[in-house]
Amino acid sequence: MRIHCKVVVIAVCLGVFLLLYFLGGNAADDPPLKEVAEDYYFPTSSGLGNIVASKLTKKPLDELHILQKQPLTDRKEAKVVSRGGNAIAKRQRSDMGLGRLSSKHARAEEVMHLAVVACGNRLDETLTMVKSALLFSIKRIKFHIFAEDPLASQFEKKLSQWARAISNKFQYSIYPITFSVGNAEEWKKLFKPCAAQRLFLPVILKDVDSLLYVDTDVLFLRPMDDMWSFLKAFNTTQLAAMAPEHEIPKIGWYSRFARHPFYGVTGVNSGVMLMNLTRIRRTLFKNSMIPSGLSWEDLLHPLYQKYKNHITWGDQDLLNIIFHYNPESLYIFPCQWNYRPDHCMYGSNCKGAEQEGVSILHGNRGVYHDDKQPAFKVVYDAIHAYPFEDNMFQSLFYPLQTKFLDTVNTLCGRIPQVFLKQVEKTMRTVYEKKVVRHVKPPPK
Repeated sequence: MRIHCKVVVIAVCLGVFLLLYFLGGNAADDPPLKEVAEDYYFPTSSGLGNIVASKLTKKPLDELHILQKQPLTDRKEAKVVSRGGNAIAKRQRSDMGLGRLSSKHARAEEVMHLAVVACGNRLDETLTMVKSALLFSIKRIKFHIFAEDPLASQFEKKLSQWARAISNKFQYSIYPITFSVGNAEEWKKLFKPCAAQRLFLPVILKDVDSLLYVDTDVLFLRPMDDMWSFLKAFNTTQLAAMAPEHEIPKIGWYSRFARHPFYGVTGVNSGVMLMNLTRIRRTLFKNSMIPSGLSWEDLLHPLYQKYKNHITWGDQDLLNIIFHYNPESLYIFPCQWNYRPDHCMYGSNCKGAEQEGVSILHGNRGVYHDDKQPAFKVVYDAIHAYPFEDNMFQSLFYPLQTKFLDTVNTLCGRIPQVFLKQVEKTMRTVYEKKVVRHVKPPPK
């Protein structure tokens, strides 16, 4: 009987101890997180007449701290060297204007290289292109800007003013216009001022492995990172990538008028050109002049001398000739990555843009600066006017969407989703990264 009593007493004591433990533990815990309901509305481009709203939920700061702690590495200082000023800044979470969360993994990835050639009155156009690349891209970008002397100092001044706000997003170098072979003045006047400079990039940028070249009249409507990823799609023989000059051979320029060899059925457009410069420098290119192959630098001048009286589009024609004889060296990406007025002014003929939206907008024919294709001009004006420090949705997407209403009666503007879909998708991704959406369910 005594043993049974002892067992009962021990059991009662243990029960009291466990009860006190659990009551004390609950009292010491943090109070339940309070849900703060604050609505955000993100108008979409799927119907400009009937704007659809999507709600997102924002968290209080203490909840944000609990759910998503900032890694220690994010708070370390990172030096960013930019020509034209001291650009040493602390790496921090990007503001709404840039909308990118930094991470150790992102910083470990390679820097993307982008080259552009600017002469004449191309300052503002080039800076707008640079801005579009910075707005949406994730990894850092090294810009290689080739410019005439009068423009070089102006680029220096403008880009150094940007450095304080976005110094962790880019670096840049400015180069003079130079041609390593042939007559410099002749090269400079080929087609458009200085356009032939792009042919010499593998020779000049010897320390750069891969590079994206774009014309000054190009705008990025999604991260440059996505274009950069095409490098991984290259097979062992491919060393450059471009889009077709046209989608329909019957109305394509090369298929109807060219007096020289060109790539494929419709030729290629060189306004957006992705290059593995290392492979280009190592390759001997087949040609119609000598039985053996020639290196890139040795090929350029004799090729120009042979065809200079038969080419219309200058350096682009020379690239078409090179890849006509070396088709295995070229990767072709879809038309939405180099979307031009030709894709819509005679009726829509870029199916990829209809399905996925424009990824890179190429406003050739001067459409950013006249009223012939207002849909292109609206996009250019919106990015040109956007200040980096402003809210991207309020100061970029909303004005762009609103002004696009005026273009829906034009051939290129009649399908707004073609121009707005990728911008909307990119900005939605940026926006959602700024808001913690996992709300603790209410108690039952």
